[in-house]
Amino acid sequence: MTTSLTGAACLVLTAGAVHAGGIERTTQSALVLFETGNVLEFSLAYADPRLTGRNTSPPFPEQTLDDVARGFALPSFALKYDLTEDWALALIYDRPFGADVAYQDDNAVFGGTTTQASTHALTALARYRFNDTFSAFGGVRLQQADGRIHLQGAAYGAVSGYTVDLDPNVALGYVAGVAYQIPDIALRVVLTYNSAVSHDMEINESGPAIPVDTTGDGVPDTALPLLNGDGSTEVRTPSSWTLDFQTGIMADTLLFGSVRYVRHSEFRVDPKHFETVTNDGLIDLDDTTAWTLGVGRKVTDRVSAALSATYEGPTGRLVSPLAPTTGYTQVRLSGSYAVNERLTVSGGLSHFWLGDGRPQTAQTARADFGDNTGWGVGLKLAYRF
Repeated sequence: MTTSLTGAACLVLTAGAVHAGGIERTTQSALVLFETGNVLEFSLAYADPRLTGRNTSPPFPEQTLDDVARGFALPSFALKYDLTEDWALALIYDRPFGADVAYQDDNAVFGGTTTQASTHALTALARYRFNDTFSAFGGVRLQQADGRIHLQGAAYGAVSGYTVDLDPNVALGYVAGVAYQIPDIALRVVLTYNSAVSHDMEINESGPAIPVDTTGDGVPDTALPLLNGDGSTEVRTPSSWTLDFQTGIMADTLLFGSVRYVRHSEFRVDPKHFETVTNDGLIDLDDTTAWTLGVGRKVTDRVSAALSATYEGPTGRLVSPLAPTTGYTQVRLSGSYAVNERLTVSGGLSHFWLGDGRPQTAQTARADFGDNTGWGVGLKLAYRF
């Protein structure tokens, strides 16, 4: 009962978090280590956030900003294997961070601004069970990251037309956690820490010539290509703490939830030439905390269902144009069907409401995004052997 309900409850990934927190797309969960027996899982999720707004920066008209966020797919797999009664191993692939934002070309304020970023992560974990109650786990994460950011529009002033390409880079992080369980009442509490991953990325910057004062009279008299050049920069994907819990509350019924804190402020993109010209970086995000609570029930010997909700509070109305919302609320309905003793099929559907945000440059609001929603869908196959 516990395993099937947990799998159904956690199937649909927190797709809204990519906009509320900035770049996060999965929770990098290690809970597959607590599945019963050996299991191989394949999952595919798809999320489609709808982000629309309007210009607010004078003297430009209040143009409508059509849907600036693109839908994205999240494939993943996990293999869990029991070495002994006390030792278990897991191998997990997912795409934990990403971004895909594009403003339409005809917008006066942000027209043509785009960002694309993607990651691929492979995580190897081991868990040791001290007794029926306590266990500890940990491992390493191998992560590849790359991206491209282009700034365009009146909101960016002299640096409109700037582009930075971040070449693919592979780096290591780590995972550590502890767990407390009382199997007789399906009680389990798991605390997981995912470290930041530091990527030393080769970059290429290109952009317009910047007016500069070469005579010292305070009046720009020439334009120099200060934004052009190759180099490198450190990009850190954020660390996180997650407290997952579950407990049986009556026969065939499970209460579950989590509290997740993500240090999005660790994620910085500060290319050398851009920072020299503007005295600032490209992205500045706030830390976030998300709360989840749900209930799952075993309907028949083969069918389980779960309903859950997640809330992440807003961190402030002024946001990055590359992540133009803050906070979200999400509701998920999921279920699983045991085809036989070995194969289980799970599916889920989610709807989320994205928090209002006001994209800014130079600490001045340039647009207003509000009343935005989205949806997500997921499918998982689990085979036990």
